[in-house]
Amino acid sequence: MPRYSLSILLVLLLFVLAPAQQKSVPQAAVDRRVEDLLKQMTLEEKVGQMTQVTIQVISKGEGGGAEPHAIDPAKLETAVLKYKVGSILNVANSAYSVDHWHEIINAIQDAASRTRLKIPVLYGIDAVHGANYTLDATLFPQPVAMAATWNPELVRKEGEITALQIRASGIPWNFYPVMDLGRQPLWSRLWEGFGEDPYLAAEMGKAYIQGHQGADYGAKDKAATCLKHYVGYSFPWNGKDRTPAYIDDRSMHQLFLPPFEAGVRAGAPTVMVNSGEVNGIPGHANHDLLTEILKNKWGLEGFVVSDWEDIKRLHTRDMVADSPKEAVRMAVMAGLDMSMVPYDFSFYDLLLECARDKSVPMARIDDAVRRILRVKFRLGLFENPRPDASLKARFNDPEFDKANLQAAREAITLLKNDDGVLPLARGKKILVTGPTANLLSVLNGGWTITWQGDREDLYPADKPTILRAIEAAAGKDNVTYLPGTTFDQAVDITGVAAAASKSDVVIACLGEKAYCETPGNINDLTLDAAQLNLVRELAKTGKPIVTVLAEGRPRVIRDIVPLSSAILMAYLPGLEGGRAVADILFGDVNPSGRLPFTYPRYPNALVTYDHKYTQRLSDNVFNPQFEFGYGIGYTTFEYSGLKLSRDTITAAQDLQVTVNVKNTGRVAGKEVVQLYVSDLYRSITPPVRELKRFRKIDLRPGESKPVSFTLKTADLAFVGLNNQWVTEPGKFRVSAGGLSAEFTLR
Repeated sequence: MPRYSLSILLVLLLFVLAPAQQKSVPQAAVDRRVEDLLKQMTLEEKVGQMTQVTIQVISKGEGGGAEPHAIDPAKLETAVLKYKVGSILNVANSAYSVDHWHEIINAIQDAASRTRLKIPVLYGIDAVHGANYTLDATLFPQPVAMAATWNPELVRKEGEITALQIRASGIPWNFYPVMDLGRQPLWSRLWEGFGEDPYLAAEMGKAYIQGHQGADYGAKDKAATCLKHYVGYSFPWNGKDRTPAYIDDRSMHQLFLPPFEAGVRAGAPTVMVNSGEVNGIPGHANHDLLTEILKNKWGLEGFVVSDWEDIKRLHTRDMVADSPKEAVRMAVMAGLDMSMVPYDFSFYDLLLECARDKSVPMARIDDAVRRILRVKFRLGLFENPRPDASLKARFNDPEFDKANLQAAREAITLLKNDDGVLPLARGKKILVTGPTANLLSVLNGGWTITWQGDREDLYPADKPTILRAIEAAAGKDNVTYLPGTTFDQAVDITGVAAAASKSDVVIACLGEKAYCETPGNINDLTLDAAQLNLVRELAKTGKPIVTVLAEGRPRVIRDIVPLSSAILMAYLPGLEGGRAVADILFGDVNPSGRLPFTYPRYPNALVTYDHKYTQRLSDNVFNPQFEFGYGIGYTTFEYSGLKLSRDTITAAQDLQVTVNVKNTGRVAGKEVVQLYVSDLYRSITPPVRELKRFRKIDLRPGESKPVSFTLKTADLAFVGLNNQWVTEPGKFRVSAGGLSAEFTLR
C-alpha cells in the first residue's frame, strides 16, 4: 500500500466525508497529494500515466470489434498492469447501455486497484451533442445548431445533462466542447463548433463548461471537459479535413485563440490538439502554442492530450520526425502530456527510451504526470473511481427531453417566408419529399451512436423523423410521401411532380447524409444536383414549396432560393428535431433561430460577416445568400431609441448602450438583440463590424423592452502592428437592429 503523509491522509478523509456537491478542494491540497504520489512513482509508472489506448485494445475479438462487446481480461491485464496505462477511451463499434458501461468501467478500475500505487484509470469519451455513446441518452442539436439558438442558457443546460448522463455511465471525462471557429464552410466538422464568430463561440463554450463542470467537476453528477482542437484545425486552406491551414499571427491571436482562452479561463482542465498543421508546423509539434501560450501564458493547470494517433503521424504523415522515437520526443517536448496512441503501446516503449537517454528530461515527464494526476484527484477518482449506480435513476428524467425539444425549437432558423406561406394551416393536402424527410440520422449527424452516425437501424424508434412528425401534426390522411431522390440520384421526380399537382403545398426536405471528419470531405459546397433538380421540377407545378434543410454546413442553394416560398434551416437538430420542425411548420412554435455563420451564395464567395471594407467595393460586393445573425419569424420587431451613456469615454470608463425593442406583430416571439461595434479608423484595417454582445428576449404582441449592454475598453481592442493587443483612441460606431450611434475613445 502506498505511504501517504499525514497531511495527505487528512485531505483524503475530507474527500471521503464531504457531500457529493462539495465545493472544490483548494488547489494547494490537491497539489500536496499529487507531489506525494509523484515521489513514489517509478519511471514506468509515470510513462504509463501518459499513455492512452482505445477500448479495442482491451476488448475481445480480433481488432476489438466483436459483437456483443466484451472486455478481454488478459488484454486488460496487459494494458493496465504491464503498461500501466493512465487512460482509455472510445467505444468499439456503437453505443453501449448504462449497465454495460458499468461493467467496462468496473473491470478497468478493478485492474487499476491491483497495480502497485492503485492509480485509477481516466476514461474519456466524445459526448459531442449529449452522451451519444450511451444508449437512450438525450441527444441535443449538434453544436452549430445550439449556436443558432443564441441562448447560452440552453447550452449550459445541455452541459448539465450531458455531464450527468456520462457520469451515470461511469465516464468522468468528455472530449468537448469544440472551440474551433467555423470560418471555412467546406470543412466537414463545421457543425461540431459554435459558428464563425469568436465572441459567440466563446460565450457558448463558456456556458457549456459551466453547466458540465459546475463549481466542482469532481461532483458525482459533473465531469471534466476537454477543449478541442487546439488550434487552427477548422481553417484548412482547401476545406478538407486534416489538411494544412495558413493563418497569420494577427488572425491567430485575434480570431482563433480567444475562444480557447475563454475555455481555459472558464475552468476546462484539458485540451486536445489540432490534428492538422498551421503554417507548416503540425499542431502536435508546436511548442509555442502548446507550452508558451496554453500553459505559460494562460496557466492551464490540467493536461494536453493528443488526437487520434497524431504523435505517430509526425513521422508517418507530417514528415517532420525522422523516426517514431523522434516523433514521441518532439511531441512531448512541445507540450503533449498524454498520447492517444491509440492501438498499441509504442508510445510507452519509445518514451521510456527517450527518458533513459535523456532526450526527454525527467522534469518534462514529471510535469506531464503532475498535470494528469491533478485532474484525476480533482475528479475524485482516487476516492470514487467506479460508476455511481444511484445516478441511473436520474438518467431518463423527462425534463431532459423537454430541454432538448426547446433547444431544437430555438435553433431552427426561418430564412424565407414569402406571402406568409408559413405557418401552414391544418387540413391542407401536403406532399413531403426529399432524401432527409424520413431519416433520423440526417437530424443527428456524426458522433451519434456510432462514429459516422449513419446506422439508421440503431436509432430509437420512438423519435419521429420530419415526415412522421408532419403526419402527426397534420393527420396522416393529409400527407403523401414520395422520396423523389436519394442524396445524389433521382428516383421518381416525374411521380413526385404529379403528386405535387394534387397537393396544396410541398415540403421538400433536402440536405446531407450523416458524416463525420474526413469521410465528410466534399469538393463542391453546392448541394447535390439531384436535390436541386427536384425543387426545379416541383416549381413547374406552381405549388408553394417549403424547403427544409437538414445539413451540417451551409450548402449552396442559390438556384432554388427564388423557387422556394419558404426556407427553413434545421441544421442537425438532434433527436427532437423532427418534432421541432413540425412545430414550426404549423405555427405551434414561432421560430427564433439566427444563423451562426454567413450562408454563401456562391462556392467561391466564402466571406465571413466580419470582413474588410475592400470586400464591399462595387466590384467585389459582399453578397451572401443570408447574413450571419439573420433569421425571421412569424412576428415583427421594431428597434428604437438607441442611446449611449456618453459620447466620449476614456480607457477607464465603461459605455452603456440601450435600445428599445418592441414586438409589432400579432404573436409572441423571441428576438436576438445583437450589438455590433465598428472601429472607424485604426492602424490595422478594421473589419466592417464585430459582434460584441447579444441577448435573447421574449416579447408578447405589443410589448416593448429596453435592452442594455455594457461595453468595456477591452471590447475595443485589436491585435496591432506588433502582434500585441492594443486599444487605439478614435471614433467607434455601435449598431443594433439597423440603428447606430457613434462615440469617441480618448
